[in-house]
Amino acid sequence: MTSQNILYSKGKNDECYTPDYGVKPILKYIPKNWVVWCPFDTEDSEFVKQISKTNKVIASHICNGQDFLLYEPKEHWDCIISNPPFTNKRGMFERALQLGKPFALIMSIVWLNDNAPKTIWKEYNKDLQLLMFEQRMEFIKNGESIGRPTFSSAYFCADFLPKQIIIEKLEL
Repeated sequence: MTSQNILYSKGKNDECYTPDYGVKPILKYIPKNWVVWCPFDTEDSEFVKQISKTNKVIASHICNGQDFLLYEPKEHWDCIISNPPFTNKRGMFERALQLGKPFALIMSIVWLNDNAPKTIWKEYNKDLQLLMFEQRMEFIKNGESIGRPTFSSAYFCADFLPKQIIIEKLEL
């Protein structure tokens, strides 16, 4: 059974949201004519709010019956940008790579210790690109910051950044 056939289950920390300062660094890499699909987002998401200032955004979320592993918007889109659930992260990234379009998805840097990112990017003949940060990003749960996690996060990308690794300072 492939991961595409498995609905993702919500882990206890899968609904943690990215603050506005975590979205801003990716904005400069989005071509102005691209339509951005935010597949883990509602209209209240900072991704939707920030990106829609310059680009058309398609938001979808599992709470609306739009499971990323099974759903794809009918209308045209050019790239994916979001913060996927950490549960079944391998399946999320496999699906993003299968779709064959550029993407930038936030994930814990700790995931680089796993064999999965190396294996799946190689399987799809893609270069893993990272937009990393000098400091740790906080996430929001139930409207409140959950504090700085013990791990750093980065955008894991394919066909998105101008070079393989970029390190930026977050404007907290």
